[in-house]
Amino acid sequence: MAVSFRKSWFPIALALFGTFLAIQLVPYGRDHANPPVIGEPSWDAPGTRALVKNACFDCHSNETEWPAYASIAPASWLVQRDVNEGRAALNFSEWPRPQKDAHEASEVVLEQEMPPRAYQLIHGHARLSSEERARLAEGLVKSLRIAQREARQRQAP
Repeated sequence: MAVSFRKSWFPIALALFGTFLAIQLVPYGRDHANPPVIGEPSWDAPGTRALVKNACFDCHSNETEWPAYASIAPASWLVQRDVNEGRAALNFSEWPRPQKDAHEASEVVLEQEMPPRAYQLIHGHARLSSEERARLAEGLVKSLRIAQREARQRQAP
């Protein structure tokens, strides 16, 4: 019984291992070059920037710190997708480019949608206490107001 069990699982394990090796050849998710930082918002306080850096920058800036697992498929695919989507929605490194979802930033922080729970499990520095979450949301609102004011001033003749 034990021998036949081992014999039946060996080909399956070998096939899984072969598949794992084969997906490493897919090139998506390994280009870890960060684009240049164009500019950041005028932060209302250094503490706001520190909170944003710890909780948001890996997906919402051009200063992503790529962990080792970001080079191993399929995790690399998920990380690359999250970074691409995060930068497209809100990129703190490409100010004053229009930021599609900037107006929602404080709301998603307060509603605990950001940073995502899966990210927090792996990245302890992104876990926010209730007080930090409130400070971050308030700082984002104030910083985005400053950014809007600056944008209006640039447009004025």
